[in-house]
Parts: sequence; C-alpha cells; structure tokens
Amino acid sequence: MNEYDLDILRLHTQGFCCAQIIVQMALEMQGVENPGLVRAMSGLCVGFSSPQGACGALTGAACLFASYAGKGTAAEEADDRLPLMLAELAEWFEEYATARFGGISCSAIVPDGKPDASVCGGLVSECYGKVLTILVENGIDPSAAHE
Repeated sequence: MNEYDLDILRLHTQGFCCAQIIVQMALEMQGVENPGLVRAMSGLCVGFSSPQGACGALTGAACLFASYAGKGTAAEEADDRLPLMLAELAEWFEEYATARFGGISCSAIVPDGKPDASVCGGLVSECYGKVLTILVENGIDPSAAHE
C-alpha cells in the first residue's frame, strides 16, 4: 500500500472512474476544486466507454499533464516539455500494463472490461505516482495551482 491508495479508494467509493481519480487527486494536492474538469474526465472512463479503448488512468494522466503544460488561451503557447512528458508516460504505461495485463485497454486489464477496484486501484496508484515523478523531473511543481 502506498500514500495514494486511501485517496484512490475514497474517490472510487464516491463513484469516480480512473481518469477522474487521477485529476481529482491532483486538484486536491493543489487545494483547488474544478468540478467541470472532473466532470469532463468522465468522457475517458472505461476506455471512452469501450472496453477496447485505452485505460482511463493513462488518458486521464495525459490530460493532467496537458493541464499543467498545454495551451490554454490564444495568448499562450504549450510548454515544450509536454510532448516529452506524454511520450515518457505512454512508454512507461505500455510497458507496465502490457507486462502485467497483456495490453493497455480496459479489456486487457480487467477480463470483462468493467472496472475492478482490486486491479484498477493499484494501476491508478502506480500511474499517479509516475505522473508526479515526471512532473517533478521536468521542473513542474504538481502542488502549485495553475490556470
């Protein structure tokens, strides 16, 4: 058990999916609320509502990176580090999930393509930890609120 597991369990029992949990945990770390963002993340639940789609932990984590480093207004430019962070995450996730589950889709990770807290909780935890590591390695403070 690691430091994120209780938060993941709490959010799971509140009905949030993998992608929502990843983003909600980051928001809580920042001390901010953004129900619209959390709500939008539900579009990534259960592999885009297809068991053949990519795991919501991966897609949610990608969106989390973009929330820190993506273009948000016409006057902004995306951070040059974003593509590298996304590539590192994708490579890690594919290696991690494929070695353990045979792929990155919901149906590869859980046999019937339906979320299973005993399987998905650990995967979300590992993915969230990897996201924080990648952010810090790229000089981005995950606890700093950003807009």
